Amino acid sequence: MAKRKKIVWYLIFTVPLLIIFTIIVLVPFIVGIYYAFFDWDGIGANPMTFTGLENFVRLLDDSRFLRSTWLTVLFTVLSVITVNAVGLAFALLVTSKLKLANLARTMLFMPYLIGGLILGYIWQFVFLDVFTLIGDVTGLESIFFNWLNNEDFALFALVFVFTWQMAGYVMIVYIAGLQGIPGEVIEAARIDGAGGWQRFMRITVPLLMPAFTISLFLTLSYGFKIYDVNLSLTGGGPANATELFAMNIYNEIFGYSNYGYGQAKAIVFFVIVAAITLTQVYITKKREVEM
Repeated sequence: MAKRKKIVWYLIFTVPLLIIFTIIVLVPFIVGIYYAFFDWDGIGANPMTFTGLENFVRLLDDSRFLRSTWLTVLFTVLSVITVNAVGLAFALLVTSKLKLANLARTMLFMPYLIGGLILGYIWQFVFLDVFTLIGDVTGLESIFFNWLNNEDFALFALVFVFTWQMAGYVMIVYIAGLQGIPGEVIEAARIDGAGGWQRFMRITVPLLMPAFTISLFLTLSYGFKIYDVNLSLTGGGPANATELFAMNIYNEIFGYSNYGYGQAKAIVFFVIVAAITLTQVYITKKREVEM
């Protein structure tokens, strides 16, 4: 009887979630794969022409899509490095003997709570007005200018804003990892004469690998899928210099009404992101150290 009740409660809590997941995620994903083999403008009254693999072959000659792919990879690599470096530095700072550690945690985490669209518009104002004003006052116009209008700097502005948004979130993951490291291990290394850098590289970093696994997965997946900040901060400009993967797919489907071709891009996008993130998790999992 107890086992039967347990199964009933299990079904009560899981079946609704499975139904929602199927309707919202699984069914649209399957339908999207189906559309990828057709030439269709998204209007139900217009016919759908079966094209087979033509949409996928067409990607190889799409210079705008290939450029978007390269920009997304570059953006993600830079973001993964900066977000995790800054997030780990924040975690080390707030777990040290800092008097205002709790306040610092709150302030550093707050940018993540701001919606991506709002965040983009805030930093658009900063780059457009604040940076320009600082450049005029200090004379450092080669550094402080409107990065968003410069093709060479616009992507770095996007990386900067994404780092500002995500570093505090990643910090929480690293704080949990740091607090899970036994204090006696660090103390034993200190007694044996290990310096601060040696303790960090030989003890802290290996024992933080589970946190690295989670943080790298989050930043990789978020970096590849970024859209809201991309839309509000740069809109893909200037001259498509910041049109990343998600925006390129959105423009193809809803801007040019190429539903089939856009879905083909989305499928390729999904495969790339899945392959990279799963590879990252596999590699970092192998380097984790049991305490």
